[in-house]
Amino acid sequence: MTKNGADAVPTSSHAHPLVDLDSISHTKQRIKDGLATRRPWRVMFDFHSMVLPRGVSDAFSRIKTNLAYFRSNYAIFVLTVVFFSLIWHPTSLIVFTVLVFVWIFLYFLRDEPLKMFRFQIDDPTVLMVLSVITVVLLLCTNATFNIIGALVTGAVLVLIHAVVRKTEDLFLDEEATTT
Repeated sequence: MTKNGADAVPTSSHAHPLVDLDSISHTKQRIKDGLATRRPWRVMFDFHSMVLPRGVSDAFSRIKTNLAYFRSNYAIFVLTVVFFSLIWHPTSLIVFTVLVFVWIFLYFLRDEPLKMFRFQIDDPTVLMVLSVITVVLLLCTNATFNIIGALVTGAVLVLIHAVVRKTEDLFLDEEATTT
């Protein structure tokens, strides 16, 4: 055995090239941080906050606020509805699974804003582009009826929730988390 410990067993997390514990730990943290933009489901489905709007302007105001506030939750919900509609279409399900990974890395797990050609792309734009790409690619898999039905069902359920979920307490939650 040498004095400088050259014969010692390596203890670095990079000792085995196939298992990089630092990368796994970083990925787990990015998943947690990415899902942090999602609002708690118990806040979203707080039955004490479900009240019919007072008028059309109140309904439109609620839709605008709730769509912005629960954006990630609504995306997860609609993607889940589309997933269940594709169970009997294996090709579409494979395409959808690949697209879900694209969604995870480009929308849910980003640490910083997405930049393309020196331009910063905001979250609503990324959401819209990913939605269009998802729909177009899935429509190319010959499951058109299922996809359209799932998207309409998801959109109707999201709009119903956005209309009946009052918004007065949502701003209080945002202020409480920033202080």
